[in-house]
Amino acid sequence: MVKKIKYYTDEHVAKSVVKGLRRRGVDVLTVVEANMLGASDEEHLIKARNESRVFFSQDDDFLRLHSDGHQHSGIVYMHQGATVGDVIRGLMLIYQVLSPKDMVNHIEYL
Repeated sequence: MVKKIKYYTDEHVAKSVVKGLRRRGVDVLTVVEANMLGASDEEHLIKARNESRVFFSQDDDFLRLHSDGHQHSGIVYMHQGATVGDVIRGLMLIYQVLSPKDMVNHIEYL
């Protein structure tokens, strides 16, 4: 069986995005569920990496962390203001075509 991507979502990601992904069978963990509210960006990447989760954010600070050489299980970045439908479609496309291994230390821009 092929391993599928699991997501870890930033605190500002709409609950409707998380619900939409879960309805489609995607394993999603939120910052709140992980008891990581208020943690640093670096701590979020470590949490995601330790659980082999791809981090989804609309905060470009994570792009800087990647550029600075921080190791991670993958980052998906989408600009703020995107519709819920666009976010879900983009995340589902990544889920359907990429593996967790493909995402290691990689960024996908939606």
